[in-house]
Amino acid sequence: MRILSLQGKLTFVLALVALAAALLALLLQRWLGDAGLSLLLLGLLLAFAVPLLARGLSARFTALFRALAGSVTSFKDGDFSFSIATDRRDELAELVQAHNELGRVLRDERQALFQRELLLDTVVQNTPTAIVLAEPNGHVVYANIAARQLLNGGRPLQGLAFATVVAESPPAFAQAVADGGDALFTVALDGEDETFHFSERSFKLQGRLHHMYLIKRMTRELSRQEVATWKKVIRVISHELNNSLAPISSLAHSGRVLSAKGDSARLGPVFDTIEDRARHLHGFIRGYAEFAKLPQPRLENVPWRGVLDAIARQFPGIAVGPAPDAPGWFDRVQIEQVLINLVKNAHEAGGAVEDIAVAVSQRPGETRIEVRDRGSGMSEAVLANALLPFYSTKRSGSGLGLALAREIAEAHGGRIVLANRDGGGLCVTLVLPR
Repeated sequence: MRILSLQGKLTFVLALVALAAALLALLLQRWLGDAGLSLLLLGLLLAFAVPLLARGLSARFTALFRALAGSVTSFKDGDFSFSIATDRRDELAELVQAHNELGRVLRDERQALFQRELLLDTVVQNTPTAIVLAEPNGHVVYANIAARQLLNGGRPLQGLAFATVVAESPPAFAQAVADGGDALFTVALDGEDETFHFSERSFKLQGRLHHMYLIKRMTRELSRQEVATWKKVIRVISHELNNSLAPISSLAHSGRVLSAKGDSARLGPVFDTIEDRARHLHGFIRGYAEFAKLPQPRLENVPWRGVLDAIARQFPGIAVGPAPDAPGWFDRVQIEQVLINLVKNAHEAGGAVEDIAVAVSQRPGETRIEVRDRGSGMSEAVLANALLPFYSTKRSGSGLGLALAREIAEAHGGRIVLANRDGGGLCVTLVLPR
């Protein structure tokens, strides 16, 4: 059955009402005489006039609803420029006003979004970091100006296979891409070596996995950091050498004077002090040499019980937790050296010896070795710099203990984590891959 439109339904209902009025008047005419005849004529007039009036009224409703339907369709298609004018003062007028307000809000949102996209594109296009975005099949869908200049001589990269771009690039860059993750590589550009930082990230865009490649020129930054590091090394070494050579020189002069006087009894303490300062200086230099010449770890299966027992024997009184059943995969000499340094630092932190604890726990994919103490902990500034080489808050510290521990952990593919404990103290965690 065909469904009537709104206009047809309204006309049909009003016609039925008028016809019913005419029939009622016809029935009343029998009892009311001439008055009934007048009512009959009035009913017939309404039967013909009301549909015409209803058609005119419903036409305005139909036009308004059609305008609303068309405008909503435009909204669905992303066109928010439509608005509807009406001179009505009823509920439909409120509906039209709400519709026009919705269109205005959507237009404002579209304009704000466009401005943000324009700002983001301007920033990304002009950043010195080369950015390349590739879709799942490996074709480049976006590349900023720096990427085009670095990888394709300034020509567009969109549509090219990223593997083809890599194959035509220097081998060092191809190796960094093959290794994945984050890496530094050096290539010759314009006759000079340039160092770059490469990183790869994956994320979903419109439900599909995309890969983003970032290439940042690091030569100037590394040069500045290298100069700053050398200056700091020179200051530390100079300070330590002066602290040892000055008293040695003074004591040597005193020894010469005592020897000339024949006072050999007093020469013993002088030589002892000179020997002590020379031994300290030798240990200081040896520490720097060990840090600079750290060998690659020799990985092997190592039972944890033997490592923990060795630490317990060297530091009596500390608490050592149970050893995991599964052995570790690391260089035993290097990891024991890390644990010795960490426990020694815990001793020097000022807490009680019995509050120092060493615990080993294994999780899926990693092993965590925690060294906990109840010392003074670290401030935020110290936590941020404690793992840097030559950084130390101790008056006689070299700043190499935690830096060496970090170097060994990273050589094993792990990391060092520092965190203050609730109630005071520090927890140093050595994380190693399983």
